[in-house]
Amino acid sequence: MDFDEVIERRGTHSAKWDLLEKAYGVTDPDAISMWVADMDFRPPQCVSDAVQAMVDHGVYGYFGDDRAYLNSICWWMETRHNWRIRPEWIFTTHGLVNGTALCLDAYTQPGDGIVLFTPVYHAFGRVIRASGRKIVECPLVNNNGRYEMDFDAYDALMTGNEKMVVLCSPHNPGGRVWTRDELQGVADFCKRHDLLLVSDEIHHDLLMPGHTHLPMANIDRSITDRLIMMTATTKTFNIAGTHTGNVIIEDDDLRARFATKMMALGLSGNSFGIHMATAAYTPAGAEWVDQLCAYLDGNRRLFDNGIATIPGLKSMPLEATYLAWVDFSGTGMDRADFTRRTERQARVVANHGPTFGAGGDEFLRFNFATPRARVAEAVERLQEAFSDLQ
Repeated sequence: MDFDEVIERRGTHSAKWDLLEKAYGVTDPDAISMWVADMDFRPPQCVSDAVQAMVDHGVYGYFGDDRAYLNSICWWMETRHNWRIRPEWIFTTHGLVNGTALCLDAYTQPGDGIVLFTPVYHAFGRVIRASGRKIVECPLVNNNGRYEMDFDAYDALMTGNEKMVVLCSPHNPGGRVWTRDELQGVADFCKRHDLLLVSDEIHHDLLMPGHTHLPMANIDRSITDRLIMMTATTKTFNIAGTHTGNVIIEDDDLRARFATKMMALGLSGNSFGIHMATAAYTPAGAEWVDQLCAYLDGNRRLFDNGIATIPGLKSMPLEATYLAWVDFSGTGMDRADFTRRTERQARVVANHGPTFGAGGDEFLRFNFATPRARVAEAVERLQEAFSDLQ
């Protein structure tokens, strides 16, 4: 796989590249898009071959007989994550934002408190607010550039109105791979306060060297009756446009309630997404992911080393994902100033930190899942835009 190939995505209805003016007011045709969390790489050949086979067949009807698809998910989770699941536990949703929304609808009521460890993936807050639930922010502790949890503080914030925790594991935007002790802490917190736990593990395959993701389902068997797991091929294989995710529920009662909600809303899978996911969760797909992670690690080192040369800027050490969480607080600038320099002078577009909730004000999130030459160009532009700090 040639991850260095530059593929022109402008003019292809790409949210990441074609919405820069609408989302940020950036009109420069030379701007580098580093915001939306998809990659500028083609998926593995096995996935493209699956799409080509559909095109060659030429009939795009309703999907049936999902045994191979479900078995591929089971194979991947056991082979890559040492997590044994059964096909009957798996629901296919229109991506994991949709999966999160369905969990809110199936298990909570308007006005209920939903706990987030912030800063965290901004779509969680969006669907919580839209569903009439209340966001309860439990701020992560930034301990010398590393996010940690403070359960004593979180216990004190609980009022009894909270019904659910939505966990991001690995963490977006901070890139943490939570340890066994930290995940056990989340499990214990949920037991103490009688909270359901939705564990969004969409980034679980995108690991930096030396780090191993631990599925929440493997941490504590006593929380099976309150645990909803979420995974997807979409982030791993850069096929987010298929809007295909999996909600995996072991507990019979929780599963029945989720099935009822799916039925009530008339939801079913996307045949393109199902074919592509089945092709991705194979040995060929696994080999591609290993190559991808090695390439992303090289991009990470290039980006972080470049950021480290700019006084006042600091990238949070990344353990997973392809998203650099950069702290600008050391510059002494206000948020409007460092954001303007990044977007207008450097012509690099990143996600604004406040959208991720409490703790994000001094940050921008940069997506470096793009050809290395483009990462190098972005770094050079940022160094030039902040050159007066040298």
